[in-house]
Amino acid sequence: MTRSLKKGPYVDERLLSKIIGKKPIETGMIKTWSRACQISPEMVGFVFGVHNGKTHIEVLVSEDMVGHRLGEFSLTRKFVRHGGKMQKELEMKKKEAEVSASKAAKATVDSKKK
Repeated sequence: MTRSLKKGPYVDERLLSKIIGKKPIETGMIKTWSRACQISPEMVGFVFGVHNGKTHIEVLVSEDMVGHRLGEFSLTRKFVRHGGKMQKELEMKKKEAEVSASKAAKATVDSKKK
């Protein structure tokens, strides 16, 4: 559900006070726990450390992010690869294919030199 237009976007006042009057290049990472804060145009170029429940993840704000929430760019769950024995076999085949392709490429380069 979106926020009411008459209320306006939620932007954390403490976060804005840390940004106002500073240049993005000079300031380091700005730590925040406010994941619900919407990204405003004033925040573009700054690096925020958005808390994911355990650590602060660095988020460099770009123009494409304006209007989104800070929490969208700091994932709270760690993805563990699916699969197991079958997945390992597929990865081994992929590595073998890459090795054979690189050997073939080397062989063609060596034959051209001669």
